[in-house]
Amino acid sequence: MVLTDELQYAHSHQVLHVSFSHNGRMFATCSKDGFVHIWNSSYPATIKYSHDMRKFSWKYTQYSQFNQSDTLLLVSGVHFGSPHSTSGEIAVFSVTGDSHLRCRVVNRPYDIFGTWFSDQHLISGDLHWLAHLVSTSVLWLNKANQEVDSEHVPIMNQLYKFYNRNASSIRGITIANCPWLEDDNDPMPDDTQIATNVTNTEPTPSTSDDVKRAGNPLSQPKMIQVPPLHSGTAASSSAADSISLQHNRSTDNSRSIHYLAEFREEFEDNYCEVDNSFDDSDFDDDSQAMDEDMEDDFEDDDLDNLSPKYLIFSTGSKTYTPHQIGFKRIRNVNFPKKLDPGPTLKERIAAKEREKALQVNEPRVDPDWLDYDSVANRFDKVDKLIDLHGHIIGMGLSPDHRYLYVNSRPWPKDYIISNPLEPPPIAQEIDIHVIDLASLKKVGNMLRSHKAYTPNTECFFIFLDVCDNYVASGAEDMHAYVWDRYYGICLAKYQHTDVVNSVAFNSRDSEMLVTTSDDYTIKIWRSIDRCRELNATEIKRAAEFRK
Repeated sequence: MVLTDELQYAHSHQVLHVSFSHNGRMFATCSKDGFVHIWNSSYPATIKYSHDMRKFSWKYTQYSQFNQSDTLLLVSGVHFGSPHSTSGEIAVFSVTGDSHLRCRVVNRPYDIFGTWFSDQHLISGDLHWLAHLVSTSVLWLNKANQEVDSEHVPIMNQLYKFYNRNASSIRGITIANCPWLEDDNDPMPDDTQIATNVTNTEPTPSTSDDVKRAGNPLSQPKMIQVPPLHSGTAASSSAADSISLQHNRSTDNSRSIHYLAEFREEFEDNYCEVDNSFDDSDFDDDSQAMDEDMEDDFEDDDLDNLSPKYLIFSTGSKTYTPHQIGFKRIRNVNFPKKLDPGPTLKERIAAKEREKALQVNEPRVDPDWLDYDSVANRFDKVDKLIDLHGHIIGMGLSPDHRYLYVNSRPWPKDYIISNPLEPPPIAQEIDIHVIDLASLKKVGNMLRSHKAYTPNTECFFIFLDVCDNYVASGAEDMHAYVWDRYYGICLAKYQHTDVVNSVAFNSRDSEMLVTTSDDYTIKIWRSIDRCRELNATEIKRAAEFRK
């Protein structure tokens, strides 16, 4: 790929995150300057909307996500406060028409980020301390449009309540749509390892043809040609555009994703070509045409008919730094249509008096929050935990939501944690782990792939992104990296002058990559073939204009 746009003055501080709309026509960037910018992804990119979140007492914006219909944008940020404050907030904006603010939701801790649950509902978090090093994370289901006509119409509903030990908490939540989970009564994979640390990572081959078709085949043993991805100039020869994967696979073994042999055999006969054709209409910069395709409909969607889902999050049990991936299968989500007003003030006062009278004879006994078994019935159970034995700093789903890719900085092998407030030292190298959501097994990993230097005691994130053919990630070594998703080889790396915090492929064109950095810049990279097509389109438009 080659650099086609460098947006140097869009943000006045470090650019922390970038995300694309599902139709590929827009992308959003978040920054420590307190702004979120929404861009037309046409060539060259131009700002469509911009919101200054400092007027909401936000210190900075850190994460954004478009809803499925590309009508709303979820923006997650951090509040002003003490240096150790964990308070954050989520705001939802319309990205059609007038770009109005639709709702604001408190979000704690701020690094839970928040995520879309459906097209018109989002998930936020709250954190409550129960005892020393023990807390509870409450996840809330919120309406994206909170302009209500009645005080008895609910706008949020509790989804889950989890028990946290050793100063840990739920972080980095995401939702995976899992159509292969057809029978809602089926047990979770590996039911015997529910809510335990997984140490056996051997996959269980599936015999279901539906499961095989659900995901993209990875690491095929056959020769394939990859679309051109270069960090050189546009003058590179076309002969260099084709990459022999069998040759490159052995050139840099430390930068390759290694998949289990059983996993390769599982998908051996299921190779599929991805249609990556380019249509210039996907990047029409006419905002009127763009808005016509996106109806601004804020009616509640039917939560009863959603596809099966997993709630995925990072958490911990040994120390406060997140080192485990948690999975919760979502079942029977109901959002009340009307609030129960409850007892009147007179009835509540009478109940309080009765409670005080009973406490005279029977002293109140507070729960022992440190004894999980005695309070387990108060919390929702995590269905499965996979321990990665390292600090988790980023997660990304494949486009079909079949595979989860995780950035993790490993701990020393067999390190014993004696104090949960003193996490183990972490390696500078970032590992990428691959988890199959159909079996909830680790099926691959990439060791020593890219680097990060922030100490383990600080909060930091290196976001990664996955498209049909490629995996990309930022790094603290001032580069963005791209790997071939099938064979796992490193194809290219792209230069910044500071930490690369986030990367994102265009949802409709994987030959367009956006990278954001602490150097205050946003860079847009395109393949040489895509540059030629864009140049040809510009020449054609200029000729038509002259006529």
